[in-house]
Amino acid sequence: MIMLPWGSRTSAKLCPCKAVLRSGVAGGLVTFVLLFAPVADLSPATRSHQISRVDRDLAEAMLKNVSCDVQRHYYDPKLKGLNWDALVHEAKVNIERAPNMVTAIAQIEALLEHLQDSHTFFISPGDVNKIDYGWHFKVIGKRAFVTSVTPQSDAERKGMRPGEELLTIDGFTVDRASTLNLKYALDFLVPQSNLNVALRDRAGNLVRLNVASTIQKHTAIAGLGDYFWYLNQRIINFENAWNNEKARYKELGPELMIVRVPAFFETGLAVDAIFEKARSHRSLIVDLRGTPGGRLDSVVDYLADVLIQDAKVGEFVGRDGTKPILIKRNRRNAFAGDLIVLVDSETGSAAEIFARAVQLEERGTILGDHTAGRTMEARYYMHRYGHNPVYDYGALVTVADPIMADGKSLERVGVEPDRTFLPTEADLAAGRDPVLAYAAGLAGVKLSPEEAAKLFPRKSRTM
Repeated sequence: MIMLPWGSRTSAKLCPCKAVLRSGVAGGLVTFVLLFAPVADLSPATRSHQISRVDRDLAEAMLKNVSCDVQRHYYDPKLKGLNWDALVHEAKVNIERAPNMVTAIAQIEALLEHLQDSHTFFISPGDVNKIDYGWHFKVIGKRAFVTSVTPQSDAERKGMRPGEELLTIDGFTVDRASTLNLKYALDFLVPQSNLNVALRDRAGNLVRLNVASTIQKHTAIAGLGDYFWYLNQRIINFENAWNNEKARYKELGPELMIVRVPAFFETGLAVDAIFEKARSHRSLIVDLRGTPGGRLDSVVDYLADVLIQDAKVGEFVGRDGTKPILIKRNRRNAFAGDLIVLVDSETGSAAEIFARAVQLEERGTILGDHTAGRTMEARYYMHRYGHNPVYDYGALVTVADPIMADGKSLERVGVEPDRTFLPTEADLAAGRDPVLAYAAGLAGVKLSPEEAAKLFPRKSRTM
């Protein structure tokens, strides 16, 4: 996702919103939330037991603040023609009737789902504990596959293996249209203590498994109150996340350098330093597979180091007008050799803008799978509840739609690669990376799929 500096609100005051009655329900993601069970008890937002008056008041306060954030900041001031006041009222009525906190929280996400926007969603109160399902999956082409299984996890003990096709999770079909929403529900809205999955193994047999997850709880620290531990843990988590998102590179002789970009966060001199290295190589591979997005200024700096000339690659259209995306070529450090960009179904937002700009400028070859088609500019509006412990919640709200230089939006469209090249079930099972190996071959470097897989060991962010 594209995230610019966020607005932060920490007071308990609620912004004024009108309310009138209208009927209607949201579908998709909220269906996941309401029907998933049982729920791991990680935070107030995931409690499945009977709701208290305190929790109901919290849910109503979250609804009020989040709905007002959307009303004030959403890029389309007409909110796509929706009767927003009526939908807010409907959500409030549903919260008053909700039997538990999971159902109450679902109403907030249901409200936002009416917008059908990839970058506008609710971020519920979190917890320092982390859930680990023990396995990961992704869409490859039009089907979903298990990509990795954690050693000694319940998934491994039950017989789940990489390369198996994932058909359903708790009865929900897993495909390109549903996968990202499904992962969001499982990782953030309603983490699960176990999942019922249906698989097709490599022999073509249907396999059904009930797979337990594990909750990684924080260690109590004597002498520190919950609030101070919470703040300390947030700092640690942020530092770890930042280190994990830094770009890494490998030099394979004078012919080729490969840059892996986990997210677009680095800017300025940090980006220039990468391309100063790249300039001594004939070819450059920029690996954006699994890259969910990042900061706009980071994308601009990366493009400045690969484009041959200054360019207007697009513009952001928001409620206050348009803002051009201008690239001024870095004439000192820019890489001028052959460029290959790797993408897949999880390449999203800022990474899609980078890939499409390279494509439209005819600067390089886009190789891999069709991208996510989730490309908007968004800001996070945060609110805070409680004192000991403190719970942060809020909403990511779309503030602009990027329109590329061809006059088209990438939202729900994505980037079609110049060359489609996908790993097979056998590649997943063996832990090979044939896509990177093929890209290296295009650059004149012999690299086996086994060797390619070892260059950048990956840790998936989500399932």
